[in-house]
Amino acid sequence: MTEPDLTPRPVSASHTTMTELMMPHMANVLGNVFGGVILSLVDRVAAVAAIRHAGGPCVTVSVDQVDFKEPIHVGELVVAKASVNYVGRTSMEVGVHIHAEDVPTGKQRHTNTCYVTFVAIDKEGRPRRVASVVPESSEERRRYAEAEARRASRRRHLEGRP
Repeated sequence: MTEPDLTPRPVSASHTTMTELMMPHMANVLGNVFGGVILSLVDRVAAVAAIRHAGGPCVTVSVDQVDFKEPIHVGELVVAKASVNYVGRTSMEVGVHIHAEDVPTGKQRHTNTCYVTFVAIDKEGRPRRVASVVPESSEERRRYAEAEARRASRRRHLEGRP
């Protein structure tokens, strides 16, 4: 069995963008896109970012709180952007930003942000080590520090501590 490549990787190596045009079957009777449609896109774009970083299969472990700031409507283009914010031993936090675009004008509205945690797995489905992430810009360093704090909070929560 070959060992995974643990060479540290820049955040930019995981950048992923997906777009999807919102169609009538994706919406309720008011023309607002179902939250589940957006959550599915969030999971998919985050998975690609995690797999790019880990260099192999990853599974979703958790999705942090998702607040829908504004509705997304039929006919809008949803732009989902993701990148790895933080890496533990086997897990990664991926940040996801969602924008809705009015296609004729190109005007975009920020509608969602959330964080998805993934674990890299080996061929037997067991967690495996992943390379560390190297934040290069001040924005990436800020996201890394915030992700580190969220990770500590999640761990305390799982252990039943405040």
